[in-house]
Parts: sequence; structure tokens; C-alpha cells
Amino acid sequence: MSDRERAVQLLEQIPESKMLFVVDMLNSIRNLLIDEVEPDEWDIRMMKEAEVENNGETISLDELLKRDGLTYADLQD
Repeated sequence: MSDRERAVQLLEQIPESKMLFVVDMLNSIRNLLIDEVEPDEWDIRMMKEAEVENNGETISLDELLKRDGLTYADLQD
């Protein structure tokens, strides 16, 4: 039995009242399956600029907020 046939078999066992969840999940997965595209000249230039600007150092969100004088409340809509 192929994976597709097995998937159909499993779908047939799911009650109609739960299909909305399955459809939403499948749609989310489908959106993740977008083929990667090779970077073009602009992408490569942006990656090189980012490498120059980023020395690999990281800070926590708390540290970033403190450095910029913000609080978590400032991040709310």
C-alpha cells in the first residue's frame, strides 16, 4: 500500500465533524512544502551584508528590550 493510499484510508476513518481540523493541518503542511529557490544576485548581496553586520553575538529578548528602553507591554498591539 502506498503512502497516499494509507493516508486516504486514515482520512476515511475520521468523522466529518473533525475534518475541519484535518483540512487545516493539511493546508498548513502544504504551505511548508514550497520548493526552495536558489538565491539570486540580490539575495547573495543581502546575505554578505548580513554577515558583515552580524558578528555572531546574541542577546536575550530581555536584554534587547532593556538596551532599547522598552518593556514587554510596548510589544503589545
